Amino acid sequence: MRSAQLAAAIALAVASFSFTAAAQTAPSAQDIAELKAQIAALQAQVQNLEERSDAQSEVNVAQAATNEQLDDFSALRRLVNDTKISGRLYYDLTHIEDSNRGVKTDKSGFAFDIKRFYLGVDHRFNDRWSMNLTTDFQYSSAISSTEIYIKKAYVQYKLSDAFVLRAGSTDLPWVPFAESWYGMRYIENTLADRLKFGTSADWGIHASGKLAGGSLEYAVAALNGNGYKNPSRSQGLDFEGRLSFSPTSRTVLGVGLYTGTLGRDKETTPALHTANRVNFMAAYRNGNTRLGVEYFQANNWNNVATVATDKASGWSLWGSHGLNQAGVTLFARYDNSHPSRTLDPTLRDTYYNLGVEWPVAPGIKLATVYKHTEQRNALRTRDLQTDEFGVWGEFRF
Repeated sequence: MRSAQLAAAIALAVASFSFTAAAQTAPSAQDIAELKAQIAALQAQVQNLEERSDAQSEVNVAQAATNEQLDDFSALRRLVNDTKISGRLYYDLTHIEDSNRGVKTDKSGFAFDIKRFYLGVDHRFNDRWSMNLTTDFQYSSAISSTEIYIKKAYVQYKLSDAFVLRAGSTDLPWVPFAESWYGMRYIENTLADRLKFGTSADWGIHASGKLAGGSLEYAVAALNGNGYKNPSRSQGLDFEGRLSFSPTSRTVLGVGLYTGTLGRDKETTPALHTANRVNFMAAYRNGNTRLGVEYFQANNWNNVATVATDKASGWSLWGSHGLNQAGVTLFARYDNSHPSRTLDPTLRDTYYNLGVEWPVAPGIKLATVYKHTEQRNALRTRDLQTDEFGVWGEFRF
């Protein structure tokens, strides 16, 4: 750049000198001196222009680097603001007396248990698209070890509050709905989930929404049927749905339906029956005060692949009452079920609990609870009883 500018300046000076020389036959010493002075002045101007150009280039480079850093920071800020990490931990320290036909089993004794630990990551791409990944940690007595599952892994498209579509594993229509009104999931599963006539999540296509200002809510799903722990294939999909209505913000009426083969209709071992389940619930909540009743009836839930057919039914009544402004809450629950109305009509499952809950800090609460569970039939061919007392806790963030 400098060479080109200098060459142009010298060419201009030489042209001026040639013009002068053409006018005079021989240049004088004064003419030569003036030409040298002009060339020197032009060199000084070129030098000044180059210095200013270099300085501006450095400013441009620095500004570009600053802009790149700002872009990186903005991208990082968007990533942090649009991504949320959450967790829930259910744990207890209890003493159990477990017996089978009056004889104590190895389940008896003291233990500190981690019942569940969920770790979730939510990321929002924009106002309509988002995704979630939630892991589930638990102890498995079948292998005497801990296991980690993927409980939720889905992509979500939200058109509006009236229509939300999810693909993957996510909450099913009924069990999480019942848990949200029961409010004591860390103490015990709700009725259908406790008796294994339902589960909380599965793989499939899920749609849900709120209508009529949020007072009417629906949820439907086409599922694999095996539950979130087992995403294996079957010959067809299962279907679950729920419709709930809230006359007020504190009350709800809900009905749920399920039909399918629970993922057991295989090519080499086809299903012999279709499992069906219907659920009803009415509930009230106002702060820590809750009251609710749930009922279910199921056909062939455990007999999809057997020649024999069977039915089951049961109901659950729960209530809690806040004792003070600090959040201390007295609660109780009673379940009464017939797990096998056709094959073992005298078999009855009875469960109840009684406890006091108190908050320790935001996101942390403890409860002192007594639980009793028993399953008996008239002939005592099945006679199980469990009494448990201790402290249960929940930690969430």
